[in-house]
Amino acid sequence: MKQIVVLTGAGMSAESGISTFRDAGGLWEKYPVMQVASHDGWEADPVLVNQFYNERRRELLSVRPNRGHELVAQLERLFKVSVVTQNVDNLHERAGSSHVIHLHGELMKATSSLDPNNPQFIETLNAEHCNIAPGQKAKDGSLLRPFIVFFQEAVPMIETAAEEVSKANILIIIGTSLNVYPAAGLVHYAKPGIPIYLIDPKPVSVRINGVTFIQKGASDGMEELTQLLTAVE
Repeated sequence: MKQIVVLTGAGMSAESGISTFRDAGGLWEKYPVMQVASHDGWEADPVLVNQFYNERRRELLSVRPNRGHELVAQLERLFKVSVVTQNVDNLHERAGSSHVIHLHGELMKATSSLDPNNPQFIETLNAEHCNIAPGQKAKDGSLLRPFIVFFQEAVPMIETAAEEVSKANILIIIGTSLNVYPAAGLVHYAKPGIPIYLIDPKPVSVRINGVTFIQKGASDGMEELTQLLTAVE
């Protein structure tokens, strides 16, 4: 069975109504990025940072996976599929994808501020209890923080993601500008000569040979690509 790796960014979830960060009108125009999404920002004002991600969670709970998410999940009927996402939402999982690697953390989880990647201290939040309150503590007694990879922090899943990409027979890239590192560097781990499909409604500057560019949104692009891939199979 062929192995597909799907690399997704903010454009994957934009059609579901998730606010993007970098686009015009995005979150970074409303919030100083280093204030709410950096390690220094957390140290300076953990209440503000938790408030920001509490808002993001409430937004996530109000939306649904789009057709693009569903079609990615349906690829598992014919292929072995891994999703590597830069998104912190859980829309891939809610659409049915069974193997999702989150590079930048998971919005519906919280963790220790002293030892954030220790599984013992990672808690899953739910619709009834989706807010982190001021002063709320993790299991190790430190302040509870979002399970998010802040700027200025290492990306713990990058090596796992690179290994997945290196095994792929087909690479699909959806809704990412390929400007954010280290995630953008993952394409260079792909085996030479494998088919690479890039889905994005806007022109993307990619310095990779042999990329098939589908200039559509996530849902329409995945509809076109699904027909292509199933016709081959």
